[in-house]
Amino acid sequence: MSEIKQLSPAVVNKIAAGEVIERPASVLKELIENSVDSDAHRIDVAVEKGGIELIRVTDDGCGVAPEQLPLAVASHATSKICDADDLFHVASLGFRGEALASIAAVSRLTIRSRTRALEGGAELEVVGGLSSDVVPCGSPVGTSVEVRNLFYNTPVRRKFLRTTQTEIGHCTEAFTRLALVNTQVHWTLRHNGRTIHDLPPTDDWRQRILAFFGEDLADGLLPVVSTNGPVRIDGFVANPQHTRGSNRWQYLFLNGRAIRDRSLQHALGEAYRGLIMTGRYPVCFLKFSMPAEAVDVNVHPTKSEVRFQDAGQLYSQLLGTLREKFLTTDLTARGISDRADPGLVAGTSPEDAHLASELVDWAKKELATHPAQSPSSADRSQRFDTPDTAASPSAPLALRRLGTPPFRPFENATFRPLENRDVRSSTDAAADKNAASVQHIDTQHTTAQSFSPATHEASAAGRRIPAMQVHDRYLITESPEGVVVIDQHALHERILYEQIRDKVLQGSLESQNLLVPEPVDLTSSEAAVVLHQRELLARLGVGVEPFGGETVLVSSYPAMLANLNPAEVLRDLAERLLDEGKMPEARDLLDEMLHMISCKAAIKAGDRLAPEEVDALVAQRHLVQDSHHCPHGRPTTLLFSRDELDRQFKRT
Repeated sequence: MSEIKQLSPAVVNKIAAGEVIERPASVLKELIENSVDSDAHRIDVAVEKGGIELIRVTDDGCGVAPEQLPLAVASHATSKICDADDLFHVASLGFRGEALASIAAVSRLTIRSRTRALEGGAELEVVGGLSSDVVPCGSPVGTSVEVRNLFYNTPVRRKFLRTTQTEIGHCTEAFTRLALVNTQVHWTLRHNGRTIHDLPPTDDWRQRILAFFGEDLADGLLPVVSTNGPVRIDGFVANPQHTRGSNRWQYLFLNGRAIRDRSLQHALGEAYRGLIMTGRYPVCFLKFSMPAEAVDVNVHPTKSEVRFQDAGQLYSQLLGTLREKFLTTDLTARGISDRADPGLVAGTSPEDAHLASELVDWAKKELATHPAQSPSSADRSQRFDTPDTAASPSAPLALRRLGTPPFRPFENATFRPLENRDVRSSTDAAADKNAASVQHIDTQHTTAQSFSPATHEASAAGRRIPAMQVHDRYLITESPEGVVVIDQHALHERILYEQIRDKVLQGSLESQNLLVPEPVDLTSSEAAVVLHQRELLARLGVGVEPFGGETVLVSSYPAMLANLNPAEVLRDLAERLLDEGKMPEARDLLDEMLHMISCKAAIKAGDRLAPEEVDALVAQRHLVQDSHHCPHGRPTTLLFSRDELDRQFKRT
């Protein structure tokens, strides 16, 4: 065995640099954090060639005394903590004391600084970890740190750096995370002499967000505030229309520190469940404030990961706050604005968005030329309470599809209405027995009343607002705000989903036994997972039994899927079970299968509806909590405001 030797300080610093300094953005982050900790009111950042050639950070903070400059670049020297107990009360961004030493070990570093008590500044140069003497220099109050030729003495690390464009992208992101939350500071960022950002101080966080991310996103932000003892959450979450393909746009700040936390990101995903498409991620800008002793920030060299003393309580507080916000907010998708690309409306394809836009003009003309007469509640009740409607060969396809009238989902269910909720219109007093709300599958935080714009659309000046079907896929009606375009499949899917979900929770989902059990051939993996999850499938009304080999018997089946092939449905369920992985959570699994069943049972795009079916479907909007989105996160409704229509028709 080789002889054990003490490593030299130069090697130790290079090892530390490998942990802390990954790329130019890592250097920039450490230098900016020091400037923020110095109580600076202005921080100027200049970068050349993506930070590989030069990174300069200048501030007007407290400065460093000349005799302290050598200690500033010494390993584990800091002014921010004194003993081990201070690690549990950290209030600054930087505190480890190895950042400048690590940077100096792999670059050519120059520090110029001046305190307010001195008339002149001092300069220190460090090349590859070797310091020169401190010399006087002219300098304004504050500190300027220049880092040149990063990794010049570690060519292997330099070889792994990416292109200038990639590196400046990372530098800009590091700058964004610190400038975004420190709104009291005037920030500037320049690259190769060109100004990228010039951000004056502001008291309005939305304005700082707007400067980085644009007006469209800033206008779609929803404010959230929550206080639970010493823990406070405040900031903004984006309307479900604004999603991204990764979670990079989830900005979380703990006591002013940008963090990444899987638990909090999972809470965000749960809050948006059913409001955004699978594979899309919500956007948020949230500040978390709590006592320093309630969190450990000393668990990772970059300090981006933290450990909470009570992570479960924080998770519940965030999830409950967002769910309450969504339930009390109108999340109906807005129509295409002047600055929006028609193909970029959230949840719609470019073809559908363009079609919806063209329908607006036609719908207004039709509504004006052929006003529909408002049927009375008694007439509508008589039409939909006729038991033979669905059995008639001449009945519309949507009624014959399910074998039972599809727009009576609440007839036999026992519901738990939300307190103080009034969903009645002046013409619907006779329909009070159907006004009910459905609990969320996770009822722990569902305490707020659901905002439903349909309660305002249900009547206008004492008359029933007409609706019509176009292209056998969209329903068009009006609201006090403008013209409403509804996706018939998406809305019916949401109605059925909440109906089935409530019945599953109550254990009252209608299931019919098959006179002759139907054998279904599956693959070995499908058969194994289906038989393993027999209890879960039974809650959905699907009874399965082993039959030998890879064949299973379907003995019972949900009544609402009577006209669908049991083998096809069972194979789809098996595929969902396999997709969820080896150890799926029962709640997530159940929710996914409810999505599939409601999708299969709902009317489809292309199904022609009778006028009374159109009226009934639109009238059901206010009976579900999240009528603005289908269970898969697609919007059910687009609202084209009167102001927007006036602009399109050049009336303004």
